[in-house]
Formats: sequence, structure tokens, C-alpha cells
Amino acid sequence: MLFKKMFQSGLFISLFFFAALVSAEEVGYETITPPQPTQNKDKIEVIEFFWYGCPHCYHLEPSIAKWLKTKPKNVEFIRQPAVFNKVWGDHAKAFFTAEALGVVEKIHADFFDAIQNKEQKLETEDQLAKFFVAHGVEESAFHAAYNSFLVDAKFRQAGGMAARYGVTGVPALIINGKYKTTGPLAKSQDNMITVMDELIKKESK
Repeated sequence: MLFKKMFQSGLFISLFFFAALVSAEEVGYETITPPQPTQNKDKIEVIEFFWYGCPHCYHLEPSIAKWLKTKPKNVEFIRQPAVFNKVWGDHAKAFFTAEALGVVEKIHADFFDAIQNKEQKLETEDQLAKFFVAHGVEESAFHAAYNSFLVDAKFRQAGGMAARYGVTGVPALIINGKYKTTGPLAKSQDNMITVMDELIKKESK
């Protein structure tokens, strides 16, 4: 009798997880438990976890750029560099420096191109300084931002961000702190945008 109950219990748990897996595959996203707070309660928040060294993130970027041109007014989009090792951290700090200087839109696509196509090493402060200067930033301004308290604080916070949302790989999109979609979940990177739009509509109701 005990074995029968254990078997039934184990079977139920297995079926539960199988059903959850099938459900996630069908809808193209996973639910984040517990839901994470958003920065602005008046907006639908979309977070993109990425890494400049990720070819999948690079290939998704044109779709993101196109979507941003027509995104709903009630949506706030946040780029969030993931940090899983030192090189990812170096690139994250470059992004936060660009953010502090207000030049993200100016350097973001070119930084991807430099890493993905030109195979440039943009990791050290000096290497990054040359890249930023080539994009019109004064060298002194770059170093000041790169070594600022604000950039350091964001860099330290970034180390634990992925774990909060259950992100183990990139690219990943987080919708309103409640849902996560990835290429494998959505079946394709292009479909990530479709799934995201559907979840935005759901949250907007």
C-alpha cells in the first residue's frame, strides 16, 4: 500500500512537471515565480537580458530595434546586460558607462558589430576608452563615468539580476516581472517578439 501511494505520488509529480513543460512550450513563455517588482507601476516593463558576445543577441537586435520604433506608449523597455563571468562583466560595465554618458543609442549597435564581426577585444578600460573616443566621447568623460559610483553600483547589482528572473541564458525577455520568453521557449527568436507583444496586450488589459 505504501509503495502504491509513493508510486502514485511520484507519477502525479512527474505528470505535473510534464504538463508544465508542455504548457510552457505551447505558449512560448514561462511564468516567473514569485513575480518580480517593476520600476514603474504605471508602465508595462520589458527587460532584455543580453550579452554583446552572444551571436543570438546580435541577431535579435535588428528585431528589437524595429520593435522599439512602434512599441506601445505604455511600455518601458530596459536593456539589462547579463553577467555570468568576467568578460560578460567587462561588457556590462561598458554598457553602464554608455548609459551614464547618455550614448547607448549611439554605440550599442556598433559595440555589437565590433565584437561579433570585427572580433575586437573590448574588455579593459583602455580598450573601451579608445572605442568610446572613436564615437565622439571625450576620454576624460569616459574615464570619469567608467570609474563613477553610479556605474559601479549598477555593475554590482547586475551580478544578481539574472538569478532574480530565472535567466540562465541570453537573449531573454522579461515581461512585467511575470513572464520570461527565450528563443527555445518561443521556438524562434523572431517569435520572441510575437510572444512578448501578446503578453504586453495581456498585461495591458
